[in-house]
Amino acid sequence: MNKTMMRTKMAAAAAALCCGAAQAQSVQIYGLFDLAVEHLTNVGAAGTSITRMPGLTGSVPSRLGFRGTEDLGGGMKALFTLEGGLGVDTGTSNQGGRFFGRQSFVGLQGPWGTVSLGRQYSMLFWSQLDADILGPNAYGSGSMDSYLPNARVDNALAWRGSVGAWSAGASYSFGRDAVNAGPSPAGTNCAGESATDTKACRQWSAMVKYDAGAWGVTAAIDQIRGGAGAFAGLTSSSLTDTRSTVTGWYRVNGDLKLGAGLIARKNEGSTATPRSDLWYLGASWKPAPLWTVDAEVFKLDFKNSPNGATLLAVRGSYALSKNTVLYATAGHIGNDGATALSVSNAAAGNAPAAGAGQTGIATGVRMAF
Repeated sequence: MNKTMMRTKMAAAAAALCCGAAQAQSVQIYGLFDLAVEHLTNVGAAGTSITRMPGLTGSVPSRLGFRGTEDLGGGMKALFTLEGGLGVDTGTSNQGGRFFGRQSFVGLQGPWGTVSLGRQYSMLFWSQLDADILGPNAYGSGSMDSYLPNARVDNALAWRGSVGAWSAGASYSFGRDAVNAGPSPAGTNCAGESATDTKACRQWSAMVKYDAGAWGVTAAIDQIRGGAGAFAGLTSSSLTDTRSTVTGWYRVNGDLKLGAGLIARKNEGSTATPRSDLWYLGASWKPAPLWTVDAEVFKLDFKNSPNGATLLAVRGSYALSKNTVLYATAGHIGNDGATALSVSNAAAGNAPAAGAGQTGIATGVRMAF
C-alpha cells in the first residue's frame, strides 16, 4: 500500500469517527426576547401614574439558553441545560445577576425517567403549566405570589418520569438560594448550603399528573425552609413555607381551553396571616388562526383576616410569524385590608397603598429562535 492510499484511508477513518460523534451528540442554542411598554395607575401613597419599560417579563420572561443531549446507548442519554434570564430593557442578567439563573443542570435520561442535578424548577412550577392560562404574564399569578413563576432552586436533585397518561416528579435542594437579590423574585437571602445547620435553606417538592389529552389534573406540594437572615420572615431553619396545589384543564376543542387551580399556602414566617388560598380560573380562545385571547381571574384569601386581593387580567396576541408575536395585555387588582399587591409583576416596586386598587396596561413584542 503506497503512502497516498494510506493517508486517504486514515482521513476517511477520522471523518467517520468525527461524524459518528456528531450524530450521537446534539447541542441547541435557543432564545426568547420579550419587551413591553407598561402604564400603571395609583402608584404609592400619592396615587400617581407611571409609564415604564419593565425588565422581568412582558407576556413571558426573556432568556438565552443552550441545551444538549448525547446518546449513550441502551436507551439512555446524557443531557444538560444552561439558560439565563435577560432584562432586554437594559441588557442585564436577571435572577440576581446569575449568568444562567433560569436553569443550570446536567443529568441522565432513560426508561426510568430523567435524573438531573443543579439549579432547576420545582415541581410546583411544572404543576401549573397546563392550568394557569396566563402563566408568567405581567398581570397574572406572579402578581399574587411572586414565587410561582420563579419556583426554581439551587443545588437541587430532581427526578421526573412518565408511564402512559401518568407522570410524576420530585426534587430536593441542599441549599435553595445562594444569591442575595431582594426582597424580590430573584433572591430570598437564604444563603445556600450550610455546613453548620443541616436544615437551613433546604427545599423539597413532589408532583403527580394525569393527562388524558383533552383534559388533565395535577397535584403537587412544595416546601422551602428558612435560614439566618432569609427574607419573608423565614429567619430560622425551623420555619417552613409550604404550598399545596391541585389544578385541572379541559380542551373544549382546538380553539378553546379552560384551566383552574387552587394553591393553599402555610407560611410559618408570617405571624399575622400564615394561611392563605389562591384560586384561579382562566380561558384561552383562538377567534382566528393568527389571534389568541387569554383571560384569567385570581382570588387571594388570607385566612381569619380581612386581607386579600382579586385580580382580573386579559391578553390579546397576534402572530406576525411562527416566531414573532405582537401582544397587548391589561389587568386590574383590588386589594383588601392591609394587602398592597401591585397588579404588575413585570418589575419590582410601584405597588399601590394598602387596600387600594391598581390598573395596568402594556403592549409589546415577543420573538423566539
